[in-house]
Amino acid sequence: MSTGQATSATGPGRPSLPEGRYGSARPSGRAPRSWQKWLFGVFVLLFGGGAAYIGYNNIGSAPIEAQRVGFAERPGNAMEITIDVARDDSQRPGVCIVRVRDISGAESGRKEIYVPPGEERLSTVVRSVTRPVTADVYGCSYSVPVYLSTPERPTG
Repeated sequence: MSTGQATSATGPGRPSLPEGRYGSARPSGRAPRSWQKWLFGVFVLLFGGGAAYIGYNNIGSAPIEAQRVGFAERPGNAMEITIDVARDDSQRPGVCIVRVRDISGAESGRKEIYVPPGEERLSTVVRSVTRPVTADVYGCSYSVPVYLSTPERPTG
């Protein structure tokens, strides 16, 4: 009883492939060539260096940052916040965004503060749509919008 399949030298019951049809079989344990190892190593180094550079720029210390010093509730759904600004160049103007939150933790008010050159401590009042319970600094930047380039002057 013949099924039309030939048996190979690798064992009975296994079909053999027609000679010359699929090319020669490569040994499965063949080591990569030397240039492939070097190419892979260079790729890993470039990828790792690029990831480190991007991580440093995005996660490293900011050139300007602020920390909340204190806050106090004011009448009429408002809160006063005082911040200390730290920057690498104190002669450059900056802008900080402060916000207030309500009892649920949702942001209920926000304000941009112009940070003049040389100033380190600033206070402002942020109005809220609901009763605020806390205030914090959202972030700071040296990119001062045009409408903030002239700081507000307190009147009388």
